[in-house]
Amino acid sequence: MTEHPLRTPLPARPKASRVTAWARLLRSRLRRLLDLRHLYWLRWELRIAPTEAQRLFALTVGIGVLCGLAAVAFHLSIEALEHHLIDRALAAPGRSWIGWTLLAPTAGGLLCGVLLQKVVPNARGSGIPQVKVAFATEGGRVRLRDAIGKFIIGSIQIGSGASLGREGPTVQICAGVASRLGRSFGVSPKSQRRLLPVGVAAGIAAAFNAPIAAVTFTIEEVVGNLDQAVLSGVIVAAALAAVIERSLLGESSVFDVSGAYNLYHTSSLLMYALLGLAAAGVSLLFSESLLLVRARFNGLSRVPPWARPAIGGLVTGGLAIVAARGLSSGGVTGGGYKTLGLALAGELGVKVMLGLCALKLVATVFSYSSGGAGGIFAPSLFIGGMLGGAVGWLDRSLLHHVNEPLGAFALVGMGAVFAGVVRAPITSVLIIIEMTRGYSLIVPLMIANMTAYALSRRFRSESIYEALLAQDGIFLEAANSLDALELGRVADSANLSPGFHAFAPALGAGAICELARGSERQRVYPVVDDSNQLLGIVTADEIDILRNEPDLLPLTNAADLMRSPVSVHPDDTLKSAFEAMLSNGIREVPVTDQAGHFLGFLGEAAIARAYAQGRRSQRSEGARRKG
Repeated sequence: MTEHPLRTPLPARPKASRVTAWARLLRSRLRRLLDLRHLYWLRWELRIAPTEAQRLFALTVGIGVLCGLAAVAFHLSIEALEHHLIDRALAAPGRSWIGWTLLAPTAGGLLCGVLLQKVVPNARGSGIPQVKVAFATEGGRVRLRDAIGKFIIGSIQIGSGASLGREGPTVQICAGVASRLGRSFGVSPKSQRRLLPVGVAAGIAAAFNAPIAAVTFTIEEVVGNLDQAVLSGVIVAAALAAVIERSLLGESSVFDVSGAYNLYHTSSLLMYALLGLAAAGVSLLFSESLLLVRARFNGLSRVPPWARPAIGGLVTGGLAIVAARGLSSGGVTGGGYKTLGLALAGELGVKVMLGLCALKLVATVFSYSSGGAGGIFAPSLFIGGMLGGAVGWLDRSLLHHVNEPLGAFALVGMGAVFAGVVRAPITSVLIIIEMTRGYSLIVPLMIANMTAYALSRRFRSESIYEALLAQDGIFLEAANSLDALELGRVADSANLSPGFHAFAPALGAGAICELARGSERQRVYPVVDDSNQLLGIVTADEIDILRNEPDLLPLTNAADLMRSPVSVHPDDTLKSAFEAMLSNGIREVPVTDQAGHFLGFLGEAAIARAYAQGRRSQRSEGARRKG
């Protein structure tokens, strides 16, 4: 048969090329299946991944355990150094003990001053003011380096004889542990801030073996309000830290209180009221002296900052010699726990207690004001215990209550001076109740503590920690105030004008990347339906990840990529909008009406402007009041 000239047959495709085409098709199908498998695997991982709340609970448990161990290690470290340094100096043979007692705290202060100046300057002071600043203005971030430095320098300075306590440093150490764990496990900024009080409560609970007082102290002094989300974690961590401390150091509290104290004579309530008056006066004297001497040390231009703690150590050593020679007693150096235990047992005379009260006050003022690394928590309890014991002797002399225990007055005095200095009245009551394991002194405690608190607050409104920060130019009242955000409304600061890119649910990943490339300033993209109803959001970070995975582009659309919708309404406060940003880790939040229709965006820059304006108004109002 003759072939038609216009119908030339197509050349046959080689067999090898057909095999190659089939192989390519098979590889393409397999790659698609693998991509789908990875996508489904990713979705399954997201379903089984622990939620933020579950991670926070696990972190709370871990913080409670680790902070309990850190507090016990700090306690034992100080005891070991005290035994080898200041205790050995006081027990030196002949008259050499005088020289060694002067040398030990002076050399310890000099070494710590150098470390504070050159290595970890943020470890200076009590530790509680630093934690308050971190919670109020830095999102709960406390550097682990500062916590480690506080551990080492605090151990050296207190162990060498400085008249400082370990409770404040323990708070900063444990806050550093909590902050480091939160950052390591990648919790949101809002949750990281909530972990800081968890570490504080664990530190106080382990330092005093008083978990209930640790909870109230954290709420009163650090958080400032009863945040239910914070409270649960604080309670769990405090309980765990107390269990760790009791397991390693025993069931007894820091101060050994033998037996139960009772109010045997109703007329003694008059003396407890007098104790409250005296505690208010001593609290004000202690606070004002501390601020005055600290200001003088800061103004010493001829003495370098690294040498100033040595001056405080020298003064403390001299006062310890006076106590040992003139009163045959210790307690001026360190926290003074053993000597305070003697006062609680009623074994010290009235002259000894009054003398130790005055010497401890002066020694603590110089040890702290010169730039040391230690707290005023325990010294304030020591001063109050000596003052209370002296008033107890007065009760016996004037009212002839020979069976009224002096230890009861010492305990109430501890709480009263603490309430006057730290301004934590609930904690000051509960810490004594936990130490005595009973409520028999609740009425004297409330009378003395509230009297001291009210009178001292009448003459100076802020606590000693806030006054110390104010002396450094830090005003937490302005920094922590969210009044401007509470009063401001989303509608006043949001950008409701058109010009934002929004995605349809079926929009492909390639188109998403192209649209996002043309709007670099937009960080959150709403996914809306045909009626402009907000279905979800896609963040710029997720789009960046998608650009780096080109194999997923054909398999992904906006509906696959979006997360749950997050939005605020025009009538919501700026504070609630800011909390929504923090909890979701986004820099701008969509604004919708009550029906859920997308209107525009509120960015963090607008909130920052409103906050800054509120702070300027507060500062000008504060300056007007001072003027």
